[in-house]
Formats: sequence, structure tokens, C-alpha cells
Amino acid sequence: MSPLIALAGRYGAPSRVSRDAVSFAGRRYLDAILRAGGEPVVISPQPLTTEDARAMMQRFDGLVLMGGADVNPALYGQKAGIHIYGVQPEQDIFETALLNASLNLDLPILAICRGMQLANVVLGGSLVQHLGELANANQLLAHAPMQFPVGEEFALHQVNLEPGSKIASALGATQINGASFHHQGIDRLADDLIAVGYAPDGILEAVEHRTKWLLGMQWHPEDTAATDSAQQNLYNAFVRRSRELLAAKATI
Repeated sequence: MSPLIALAGRYGAPSRVSRDAVSFAGRRYLDAILRAGGEPVVISPQPLTTEDARAMMQRFDGLVLMGGADVNPALYGQKAGIHIYGVQPEQDIFETALLNASLNLDLPILAICRGMQLANVVLGGSLVQHLGELANANQLLAHAPMQFPVGEEFALHQVNLEPGSKIASALGATQINGASFHHQGIDRLADDLIAVGYAPDGILEAVEHRTKWLLGMQWHPEDTAATDSAQQNLYNAFVRRSRELLAAKATI
């Protein structure tokens, strides 16, 4: 039996594909999970009590928090600056409920881009609202394509990972090229998280939970996982951990 992997879905506007609004997850996330042997399930955004979220996540063997728009700055005690976009408080609340339930249930969690940022905020950290406002902004690498949606769909840059970290072990490498699309970053790191990977310009790119199986990366491994085995290895490790949890449930 394949482990069931929950993805925190989000709503999209009606289009020619669907006359109604859609609840979705990006196909590359789904494909990477399928290649790893997991069964992805998209959870539609909805109000959840703590008890609701726990009951829901008890059905699953892992959680993926996808990339997306900005986390509400109010959650880390700040007012929104001029570069903040796409804030959806209901989405933040929904994903926070799933994250907390998964942590309490000891489910493996893969937190990607916005997902890593949200995890940091939920655990007590804060964010840089816009990398372009940092004092050394003119020395930073490109962390997003310059003219999206025209041209490249992501910026590819080096990430250096701590030897022996869970993420480096999963990747099978301590240096990779990550597909990057973000304008924010981690400022104050939550106490429960450990920094394990940086871009050459010093931007934090990878974190791990001190006691839980939570891996966070600022880049998008699913964007290149079909052709880059190291990136697919992240999903393989995540699904493998989920499968171990599923096997343990079967013995109870």
C-alpha cells in the first residue's frame, strides 16, 4: 500500500479550464510524490479546529506545504510592506492547523519555499519581507526570475548544505543547484529549527526541525526533480519516511 501524502491545497480563480474556482496543487509536486511511490491527496482549504486538523491528519502519512504567495506579516508582528503580495489569512490559518497537527502526530513534513517560511513563523521566527530591501541587496544572487512570466520560470543557483544533515543525506550531496523563486527569506530563525543550508550570498536556504522529521527548503526541488536525481531524492526520502510510518501503524 502506498503512503497517503497530504498536500495543503489552495484556491485558484475560474478559467477556461474550469468555470468555477478550483482547489489545486501544482502538478510537479504531485508527480514527484508519485515517482517516489506515494499517493498524493490535495486537501481543500477550509476552517479547521485543532481537533478537526488532528482527525484529518490521522488519515495521512505525511504532509507537503507548497510554495505560494506571502505569509501574513501580522503573524510575525509586522505590518505589510509595499512588496508584500497575495496574502490570504484564511490560507495561513488552514496550513498552520495542518502543520501543527502533523507535528503533534510526528508525521514527516516537507516544507517548500513559502512552506518553509510559514513553518518558521508558526514556530516563532520571522521573515525578511523583501530581499531587495536588505543592505547588501546589490550583492545577492538572483533568487527569482527577472521577468516572469516572460522567459525563465525560476532562477537556478547553488546551495551549500551542512554535511550530515538530514537534507544533505536525502539529496546525496552537500552542494546542489536549486530552482529558486522567492523574494522573501528567513530573518529570525525559530528556536526549534536548525539552519543547514545557505546560498553563496548568505541567504538561508534549508532548515530542519531539531526533534521532528520536518525538512524545509527555500528552493523548489519539484521543479527539476524529473531530470535531477538529487532533487527527486528529497521526495524519495520523504515518502520513504512516510512508508515507515505506515508500516508502523499496521503493526498496532
